[in-house]
Amino acid sequence: MAPVFGRRLRRGTVTAAVAAAAVAALAASQAPGVTDVPRDGQAAGASETPSPSGDSATGDSPYFTDLPPLQSPVPPTGAPNGGDKEDEAGLPATVLDAYKKAESALNADQPGCNLPWQLLAAIGKVESGQARGGRVDANGTTIKPILGPVLNGNGFAKITDTDQGAFDGDSTHDRAVGPMQFIPSTWATWGQDGNGDGDKDPNNIYDAALAAGRYLCANGRDLSVEADLHKAILSYNRSTEYLNTVLSWLEYYRKGTHEVPDGKGVLPDDRSDTRYPGVGTSPNPSHSPSPKPKPKPKPDPGKGEQGNNGGSTKPKPPGGGGSHKPDPVPTDVDALANAGTGDLVAKTGDTFTERVSVRALSESGDFVPKVKVRFTVSGDTDARFDGGVRGVTVTTDSHGKATAPKLVAGQKAGDFTVRARAVGHAATGVYFEAQTVARVADTLARTGDKPLVCEPGKEFAERVEVKATQKGKIADGVPVTATMIKSATDATANDKGPYFKDADGKPVRTLTGLKTGANGLLKLPRMYADDAAGTYLLRIVTEGGGTLTVELKVTAPEPDATPSPTDSSSPSPSASPSTSTSASPSA
Repeated sequence: MAPVFGRRLRRGTVTAAVAAAAVAALAASQAPGVTDVPRDGQAAGASETPSPSGDSATGDSPYFTDLPPLQSPVPPTGAPNGGDKEDEAGLPATVLDAYKKAESALNADQPGCNLPWQLLAAIGKVESGQARGGRVDANGTTIKPILGPVLNGNGFAKITDTDQGAFDGDSTHDRAVGPMQFIPSTWATWGQDGNGDGDKDPNNIYDAALAAGRYLCANGRDLSVEADLHKAILSYNRSTEYLNTVLSWLEYYRKGTHEVPDGKGVLPDDRSDTRYPGVGTSPNPSHSPSPKPKPKPKPDPGKGEQGNNGGSTKPKPPGGGGSHKPDPVPTDVDALANAGTGDLVAKTGDTFTERVSVRALSESGDFVPKVKVRFTVSGDTDARFDGGVRGVTVTTDSHGKATAPKLVAGQKAGDFTVRARAVGHAATGVYFEAQTVARVADTLARTGDKPLVCEPGKEFAERVEVKATQKGKIADGVPVTATMIKSATDATANDKGPYFKDADGKPVRTLTGLKTGANGLLKLPRMYADDAAGTYLLRIVTEGGGTLTVELKVTAPEPDATPSPTDSSSPSPSASPSTSTSASPSA
């Protein structure tokens, strides 16, 4: 999503500058608690490790970037008069109550933190628009879930599922949840029961506000100290623009607020990830920016003449007669954006479940159809598009979308890149990281338990069959090597004892290129014994570390204990009576 990031960076720079200006304007009044933000927008503490766990509370999810009105401070007993945004100072009743109760709880439990409820209000503003303008029930729970984008690494952080979808409904990746937009892994540590109902619910404003307060106060922070305040805000989202935006709202709310009915709060409409329609997932889709109308081509006075009725300019018909409709002016492509491609991960030999798709967008953010998009696989990989090709060209549809053919993983594990670029346009390409994962197994076990015994020079009656698993699940298609080893401590191939046969019938004591089947099973070829009796070892190893050592015995059959009719101790039928009595006294 390179072009989207580029746009976001340029836009972010402007927003950060505006935020810095807002804080500077408020600071000019010498209002208490105003922090100093340098000209470049980098506030104190921005380089610090932001959170106790090393990650942000929200997984650095998108946030609302709307700023408060720039105005002169007014006494905190009144509501600021912000013209068209006069109601920006109005906080929904239940939401405001939750912030103030969280402040009281923290003042009692952690008085050294000095948490102002206005900081919770500032964070609540940029995270959920004060829980969508106060759309909560009587207990403080949101009427509808507020979920951030899927954190799958496409434009956002990549956080695999940590809660089995219990909070965010996604069992593959995590998503920020609720009024204060906690990711499930952070909520598992910091979740609170702020309304005393016995439940810790990130969708409840009382629970979420108290959890946010405790999170901000972590590590013994004193939020009346500027450096600690900055560290706390950055621990929520590791962005200087985010810091500046929260600080601007903090100081705005410190100048005065008033209560408004639940559901009547002002909804923000500018998010950090909505430069283009369809890019990112808004917690409040109905208030996402609308696509701008396409600019109409201006007439060229040099190619036509104005009609008497003031109509549009028309070109002169070629040859002096007939009419000619000019070719439509092609719309230039300003950017390519990810059109919903998820994680590109597949096991060796498999087809990727996700197909790479992009959308061509104009400068105004509209979809551009009939654009040729070239998809290319690059890197040290044998992955190919369907048909065995590294590159393919696809034309965008009426919605500006182009989808590449299915991508097939090769036998080589590793990372590679799929690039999409607009053919004939200067728009920056989009790069997708992809990964082919080796098939592995961590455990091998025999499916039978019969002893493996053979007489010298003969064939073993039993064939060795094993089952491979990875973390308890069937491991199919896993490469396997089988070797007749010298000893338990020497894994080199033996030069005597049992052996397999190659295609020519010659003895071999190492087999490679074996793979487990769809059910994780593998039956080894038949084994044979040479003339060397003894106990030998067969070692079977899988990709991923699964190892099994099997004992093989080559031994002659035990003699029969029952005397046979030809035993030398039995009298011979042809012996004369005198032979059996040759030891008599008369001799």
